[in-house]
Amino acid sequence: MAPGRRPPAEVDLDAALVRRLLAGQFPEWVTLELRRVKSPGWDNEIFRLGDHLAVRLPRRTMGAHQVAKQHRWLASLAGQLPLPIPVPVGAGEPAEGYPWPWSVVPWFVGAMAAVAPPVDRDGAGRSIADFLAALQAIDGRDGPTNEFRGVPLARRDEHVRTAIARLDGLMANTASVLRVWTDGLRMADWRTPPTWFHGDLHPANVVVTGGRVSAIIDFGHLGVGDPACDMLIAWTMLSSDERSTFRQLLGVDEATWLRGRGWAVAVGAAAVAYSGPDEILARIGRRALTEVMADAGEPVSWVDKGGAESG
Repeated sequence: MAPGRRPPAEVDLDAALVRRLLAGQFPEWVTLELRRVKSPGWDNEIFRLGDHLAVRLPRRTMGAHQVAKQHRWLASLAGQLPLPIPVPVGAGEPAEGYPWPWSVVPWFVGAMAAVAPPVDRDGAGRSIADFLAALQAIDGRDGPTNEFRGVPLARRDEHVRTAIARLDGLMANTASVLRVWTDGLRMADWRTPPTWFHGDLHPANVVVTGGRVSAIIDFGHLGVGDPACDMLIAWTMLSSDERSTFRQLLGVDEATWLRGRGWAVAVGAAAVAYSGPDEILARIGRRALTEVMADAGEPVSWVDKGGAESG
């Protein structure tokens, strides 16, 4: 079955609408240059505003449900983290026929790691491990839950099996991927108090400036629960040796690590199955599955457009 494409937008979004929203709610910024930014994500559209700001607007209902918690929590988290995060500087409200809340956020100069990988990936892994250690140390007792991340893997089982089935024709043997997913399901669930997680930590949400990790963005899946989902970054950006260092720095136990590997299968399979083959998320998903299967001792073979296999 052929892979899908980015889910369609549920609202019409263009620069003219964004200008009207700014004029009505943030007139101090309405004269700044506004230009749409191509975003790899499924839930939001991004417009760069001048040199230092961006307007972030949900493009479908799922993204709209994520806005309030970012307005509520990012400012309090930011002061306790070692890397910058996009704390909203403007909380927009529905208007001009646009139905959902939206945000004005800082624009971080640099490039996403998915496009411009860090020069020193081991150092990048250390920076992200430090970031996650700080995030996980913040009291999460009053934090928001997320029905898609930080939950037991079993809750995602049906969705993941469907995504893996859609990989038939794209990889030589999906049964081995399904076996690794099943291994993750066997791990004990997270039993300690709820812990903060980013929820979508992959190279498209890591900003690199001057070859170094300089910021973490896109906290739409922010929540508290099982932090294993943030181990996703280990298989989407790091090599085997770098993963080992990353794991040691965070002190990740075996069950959490294997649940994290399960999350890499879940997100990786969905990214490949529901993105166009040349889209950034598809490339991230393909890397996740390739690295996961190499760790599991079952290297995956991908099938190119001509039907030939590649490692």
